[in-house]
Amino acid sequence: MRYTSIIRKGTPEVLDLLGPTMQFLSWPRDSDAVHCVMLGIIPPGASVPLHSHEDTESFYVLAGSIQVWCEGEHGSAWAEAQAEDFIHVPRSVKHAFRNTAREPVVEVITTTPKLGRFFLEVGRPVIPGSPMPAPTKADLERFLKISSEYGYWNATPDENAAIGINL
Repeated sequence: MRYTSIIRKGTPEVLDLLGPTMQFLSWPRDSDAVHCVMLGIIPPGASVPLHSHEDTESFYVLAGSIQVWCEGEHGSAWAEAQAEDFIHVPRSVKHAFRNTAREPVVEVITTTPKLGRFFLEVGRPVIPGSPMPAPTKADLERFLKISSEYGYWNATPDENAAIGINL
């Protein structure tokens, strides 16, 4: 049965994605889903390492500021995005994020249901406000295995270090 839904603040489960967290605002497993919408938070000092995938992603920054690794026709570089900025990453474009500010970055993320299902598989449920456990070697290996199964590319630690992300 199809119906309108309202997601109340604090009701979606929070998933830890090895530092950043996210909550689903639309469910990626809905049979008629054409997109997946999430609320993402990148804490101070956290990053999303360099990667790419076949899924487009769009980010609307609600609060904070974030550095975004952008590939462009004139080369690749870090660019700053602030609250009320919109970031669009086309499919297969390498990108990364790092929060060098003192406050968390809060974003609304729109992507494909496939990428949402990936997040469901790799995410670890956490309680908001609780200290997050550091990722273990097993967590990282699991993340890379599932990434490979989805056909997603992840940069090596050396490739990340070359752009200023130390893992």
